[in-house]
Amino acid sequence: MSPAPAMLDRLVGNQALKADLKAALAADRLPHSILLVGEAGCGAGFAARCLAADYLYPAGGPHAEGVLRGEDSECIAITGEGASGQIKVERIRDARERIAHSALSADAAGRVLFIYGAQDLNDASANAMLKIMEEPPAGVLFLLTASSAAAVLPTIRSRCAAYAIAPPAEAECAAALRAAEPALDEGRCAHLAFLYEGRIGAALDAVRDPDIRAAAAAAADLARHAQTGDTYRAAALLAKYEKDRPGVVRLLAQTRQLASAALRRPGFGGLDAPRAARLAKAAGTARAAVAANANLRLTLCLLAADAAGAL
Repeated sequence: MSPAPAMLDRLVGNQALKADLKAALAADRLPHSILLVGEAGCGAGFAARCLAADYLYPAGGPHAEGVLRGEDSECIAITGEGASGQIKVERIRDARERIAHSALSADAAGRVLFIYGAQDLNDASANAMLKIMEEPPAGVLFLLTASSAAAVLPTIRSRCAAYAIAPPAEAECAAALRAAEPALDEGRCAHLAFLYEGRIGAALDAVRDPDIRAAAAAAADLARHAQTGDTYRAAALLAKYEKDRPGVVRLLAQTRQLASAALRRPGFGGLDAPRAARLAKAAGTARAAVAANANLRLTLCLLAADAAGAL
């Protein structure tokens, strides 16, 4: 009987990474702590779930599919919370208790603890995590993701085998988008693949998440006003966000992404290279101000002037 297809095969691109992890699984030498590094939307979280599915359920089946959906009982997932986005120590302690005092199901080969965004562990939560990692319970696999290895505390990073998740080629990304969202035509898929530099997750968020979709549309409008030097319309658009700090964060992220695409391909989104560079710089300055909790109204007024002012 042939072996079940590996869930890791569903990860687009990253052939060397998949080969290494599948070989480690087959030889029963998978490290008990793994850090998957990739910028947001690259698929680090999806890769972690694929690896967890292959670890817990080598034969595949409904339980393995449940792991991919984040629904399996043998998986514990921890993410940052609140305005700070930090991972609280209480969540780590709770996970440790669940690991220590709950029985494994008869179907699973072990248990998995996901830490999504390990860069958001603070000193207290990292110390609590270290206590588990230094004396790992039998059969427990720790899967951590991070946007940057350098952003993870050294005490955590040093105890993990780190792997980089790279975005696939644009053609692969476009094909994956078409498969995930058949209603999208080829042109739209190619547009999204270029805009988000092959990051399938980021592109799908722009299609599926209404908040991100709205932010992307607003960023496109802001780019048009920047290109024509229409400070008035840019200011009017941004005024709608004066009491919406999360909305501003999303808008700035999408604006920087669009400006980056126009720098890579002048004319993309209607932006020439000089205007794209100006818009990218203005959005970056605004993002820093928002992170520093600056006055939102003033920040947005300055963004409109910087982005759409005369070159």
